[in-house]
Amino acid sequence: MKHIENVSRRGFLKKLGISSTALVLGVQLPAMLTIPKALAGVTGSDKFSPSVYVQIGADNIVSIVVHRSEMGQGIRTSIPMIVADELGADWQQIAVVQGLGDKKYGSQNTDGSRSVRRFYQPLREAGAAARMMLQEAAAQQWQVNVSETIAVNSTIVHEKTGRELSFGSLVSAASKLALPAQSALFLKDKKDFNLIGKSDVALVDGVKIATGATTYGFDVELDNMQYAVIARPPVLGAKVKSFNGDAAKAIKGVIDVVQLPDLEEPAVFKPLGGIAVIAKNTWAAIKGREALAIQWHESEHKIYNSTEYKQALADSCDNPAKVLRSKGDVSKALVDAKQVLTASYYVPELIHVPMEPPAAAAHFHDGVFDIWACTQTPQSAQATVAQITGVAPESVNINVTLLGGGFGRKSKPDFIVEAAILSKQLHVPIKVMWTREDEIQNGYYHAVSYQKLTAGIDQAGNVTAWQHHVAEPTIGSTFSKGADLIGSEASLGFIDMPYDIANVSCAIGKAPAHTRIGWMRSVTNINHAFAVSSFIDELAQAKGLDSKDNLLTMLGANRKIDFSKEHAEYGNYGETLEKFPVDTARMKTVIEKVSTMAKWGRKLPKGRGLGIAMHRSFVSYVACVVEVSENSDGKIKVEDVWMAVDCGLVVNPERIRSQMEGAAIFALSLTFFSELTAKNGVIEQNNFDSYQVARIGDAPTTHVEIIDSDAPPGGVGEPGVPPIAPAICNAIFNATGKRYRELPLKQYGIV
Repeated sequence: MKHIENVSRRGFLKKLGISSTALVLGVQLPAMLTIPKALAGVTGSDKFSPSVYVQIGADNIVSIVVHRSEMGQGIRTSIPMIVADELGADWQQIAVVQGLGDKKYGSQNTDGSRSVRRFYQPLREAGAAARMMLQEAAAQQWQVNVSETIAVNSTIVHEKTGRELSFGSLVSAASKLALPAQSALFLKDKKDFNLIGKSDVALVDGVKIATGATTYGFDVELDNMQYAVIARPPVLGAKVKSFNGDAAKAIKGVIDVVQLPDLEEPAVFKPLGGIAVIAKNTWAAIKGREALAIQWHESEHKIYNSTEYKQALADSCDNPAKVLRSKGDVSKALVDAKQVLTASYYVPELIHVPMEPPAAAAHFHDGVFDIWACTQTPQSAQATVAQITGVAPESVNINVTLLGGGFGRKSKPDFIVEAAILSKQLHVPIKVMWTREDEIQNGYYHAVSYQKLTAGIDQAGNVTAWQHHVAEPTIGSTFSKGADLIGSEASLGFIDMPYDIANVSCAIGKAPAHTRIGWMRSVTNINHAFAVSSFIDELAQAKGLDSKDNLLTMLGANRKIDFSKEHAEYGNYGETLEKFPVDTARMKTVIEKVSTMAKWGRKLPKGRGLGIAMHRSFVSYVACVVEVSENSDGKIKVEDVWMAVDCGLVVNPERIRSQMEGAAIFALSLTFFSELTAKNGVIEQNNFDSYQVARIGDAPTTHVEIIDSDAPPGGVGEPGVPPIAPAICNAIFNATGKRYRELPLKQYGIV
């Protein structure tokens, strides 16, 4: 067995305070690239390194190390559910231990909607291995055949006699047994699950979260801690020319003023530079920052103005630099078409705005960093702190707090490095806190996007040509200065357009970046799904077809699509097409399901409309229907959202529903309200008054149904976002006859 080891007797466990009478299995989970190449000197290891510990103590407590970050998605509950179900453990006797940042855990980068997708099978096997060892220990004690025993609620039961032994009473004997071979592992049948797929499993942290008893990054307090806020460059790459440190120090409570190293691009996860004000409390630090009167040198990115940049993206779409998918002859098909339809779509620059901005506390002492942070990626934090401060990675301890939202922002550890630099220089514990203004004006941004689509329709009403051009700055520019063509983002709803069209061409234009571009929940699926699913609806109107019927028709026959046959390099979210095919039958299923839920086709009063969209992302399928209403003032309200999701086998249905509901609100925000603009390189928005998100009164009733499936688990956290914006715009068209192709919709005065 390659990925599970009985480590009960390994000496290092004693250093961790693990009892010698415990049964401890180490589970090696899949490793993924977590450290950017731009951070040199960090290497992995191919030696066995347990990723997750499953420990059963003599006290009957089953402790499970969760190596992922909890940001509201419920992963600290879902991972233990998988292990506990296969183990046959009593859920009330499960203890969750948060893993420190350490490469031995494999990938800890909690993003990409892959925590359950990637770890479901090895976690099940770990639970099954532990169960079989306990059964074997009990069978030996009773002198019976092991097949006569079962595990129920943390006890091994001899079915013939009813005798029982607790897990705790068996761990000493079980820990001395050899692991069962992987080929001999007996996994439960789906019908025998007690936890997986059940809706009544409470969140591990639910009560503590509701009562404010948990610790988030902003909550961390250390003895003798000092507080830091930082004045960062208003334009990416700008360097400090001068500042008034004395004025800052004159503020009561201010202790010190420290200039941080200037940023040298690529930005990667490095701090942006600027001036840090250290104080006895947050307020003093903020007031001290206001007194700095910093003068900045100009940056090459001062040329960034949103209006001109939008036009440049449009021009780039007209002159694409690279074709990424090619099938048939689009040019000829467009010439031969009876009707040619063209439309352009625009999504502005966006930002994550989690309710808790970034925060980290660092204490450098005795050559060691102890750090607490609301991070999605503790290993990247460890590696980046080590590289920038010159401290060995093994001397950087990253404690992961709960996250008050993440959405991808907290997978970039620049804020953690800031705290580490200051603590090492000042020799005291330092907490760096980003304000809302800091986050909006200096964050990692979701790429602005311009897209141009052209389609040809023949005499019979068939779509015979599909041409899609995209220009948007790439995430790669954050890691390679000057990168101006998207890479892996193209696999997020662009080149994987699934509709059955004979002639297809997908091409990209150049788009230089002037801000730090990063991942945001569902990434460029937001842009691409908005354009593709809106344009599909426009084609339905052009053909005179019902929108739902058009979707089903354009998907064609049930098939599993291999985009390499159309000269496209498709990433499939890092999964194989054999395990996670692009399956049009599953697309049709969610479309049919959500149509039934919403009673698609029903007659609506004037001023009301339904819109539909479907999108596959993170190897899951989501279709949604939105109902909107228009009042006498022309204002639009989203009344109801229906969502059908096929994410394969369901582990935690309540968390799937909550993720879909949250995705609907997240997408509603960017559809109606959210927009960043730049003037002379400076982001013009700075808080929720200028960068708006949906309020409680904007929230529709959201109905979610999950397709029963035996397919491998897919992603859940992000797939609900992409289809919402196009479904809203399609619904508005059906209600008002007005087609909107640029976000956010507030610019049209309809909200």
